[in-house]
Amino acid sequence: MHIRILSPSGAIEPHYIDRAAEVLGRWGHSVTVAPHAKARYGRFAGTENERLEDLNAAIADSAVDAVLCSRGGYGLAQIIDRIDLPQGCRKLFIGFSDITCLHNLCATRGIPSVHSIMCKHLATLPETSRPVQQLKALLGGAPLHYTMPAHPLSQQGRAEGMLRGGNLSVLYGLQATPYAAIPNGSILFIEDIGERHYHIDRMMQNLRLSGVLAGLNGLVVGQFADCDDDPLMQQTLLQTILAAVSGYRYPVLFGFPAGHVEHNMPLLLNHPCTIQTTGDTAVFTQPPL
Repeated sequence: MHIRILSPSGAIEPHYIDRAAEVLGRWGHSVTVAPHAKARYGRFAGTENERLEDLNAAIADSAVDAVLCSRGGYGLAQIIDRIDLPQGCRKLFIGFSDITCLHNLCATRGIPSVHSIMCKHLATLPETSRPVQQLKALLGGAPLHYTMPAHPLSQQGRAEGMLRGGNLSVLYGLQATPYAAIPNGSILFIEDIGERHYHIDRMMQNLRLSGVLAGLNGLVVGQFADCDDDPLMQQTLLQTILAAVSGYRYPVLFGFPAGHVEHNMPLLLNHPCTIQTTGDTAVFTQPPL
């Protein structure tokens, strides 16, 4: 597989790109680095035009099979409406956090994408760590199967549907745009970092009031890193998330190991998945690409 590393959002320390490329090369992939991947323009990895140029060039290059976004940060919302991504494009886009913008663009084009670790964790985590090994297996065509202990807040049940979502703040920012791609029948995955408890509630209420939550087949709640409980909210943060969907009968899987944490397991967005929660365990499965 030919993987192009580029930086569509925030600037990154260049050595993380170099080390990640070495890891991917050891896995047998051919790796190239986009011209502006190591650029810095304030907080961004280059100007809007430079970041857009790298993305569109990778999409247009028939030799490129997959695009690894070097990091998230912020920046894709500035250029998402100028990305030349054709319907049914067969490239695989990889990343998380701000890359949720790109995942949602892929959703509107019928393109599966990978929510997973990016260059920093590829560069710094042991290659034997589970997130690294699972990404390696996924890129090699393996299915995904995760089994975990039941979380006390999980709503029991079984559901199937296309997995959508990513970072909750980014999803919230895309509401009422052409890139708010969470159609009825979806299973929604959410995670976030560094947000206040009441802001998480505001975003969940937005999804409730807009009808998104009512139309889901299921909800997968990932890690909410550095999002502290606010005692003035009269409940924990996770209880606030559950309250927003408590009127619906679909399964809700809490505690999924994905988000802004080192143990960030890969998921296939815009791809079918099955979740099943019982009083003892939760199981998440996806077929291979």
